[in-house]
Amino acid sequence: MNNDDKFFLNRIQDLAKASYTQNRYTFSTFLSLDEQSLVDQIASEISYAHYTLFGGHECCERQVIRFGSQDVLGYEEDFPITTLCIEPLMEKFSEELGHRDYLGALMNLGIKRNVIGDIIIKDGKAYVFCLDEIADYICSEITRIRHTSVLIKPLSGEISVLERKLEDMEILVSSPRFDAVVAALTKKSRSQTVELFREKKVLCNNKICENNSLTLKPGNSFSIRGFGKYIYEGEGGKTRKDRVYVKLRKYV
Repeated sequence: MNNDDKFFLNRIQDLAKASYTQNRYTFSTFLSLDEQSLVDQIASEISYAHYTLFGGHECCERQVIRFGSQDVLGYEEDFPITTLCIEPLMEKFSEELGHRDYLGALMNLGIKRNVIGDIIIKDGKAYVFCLDEIADYICSEITRIRHTSVLIKPLSGEISVLERKLEDMEILVSSPRFDAVVAALTKKSRSQTVELFREKKVLCNNKICENNSLTLKPGNSFSIRGFGKYIYEGEGGKTRKDRVYVKLRKYV
């Protein structure tokens, strides 16, 4: 563990202590998956402060830690997250904008990456999750992305367009091991599949998984960067050559 990691974990422990000793909610900034994995390493040390994680929507990877709970503090306080919708001012003259375009425009404001959560692009619009403290600034400062004039507005309540559907599927694998399932879905060789785990591109239950020999259990959710998110439903039948059918549900 390097000094940056130690500094980060000290900051998380300070937030836990502040919540516990001052009887109030405390919040982190948005944490990357790597940072969330670091927090997992000290989970038992900070559990006394009753923490939860949320990124603004159930589909978000980057998440904020909230220390404190209604049972302990006697009241509820929402996560300080605002959802912004960025859409073309005139769709007829708009360009096709990607994740890098939106993130680049945000970073050009001089703000830190950790005040911005996930950026989800859907039907020509971008949904940006950010800390409340920076929302008004973003809305007032960004009027154009590349050559496209845009309108930015905060959203409230459920965002139905972000709700994802599940599609049943079945694949044939050499064994029910995690790496075999990933190999079948990505159509990669065993060595290439192992590399995906080493590069931290495979998640299980929203946590980075580097254990390629893991046996998935029914109900486990997992995702592969660039290949989608799935729920493992369990094994089906076997072929004469002992290959296994596994049932999955894919987020679409």
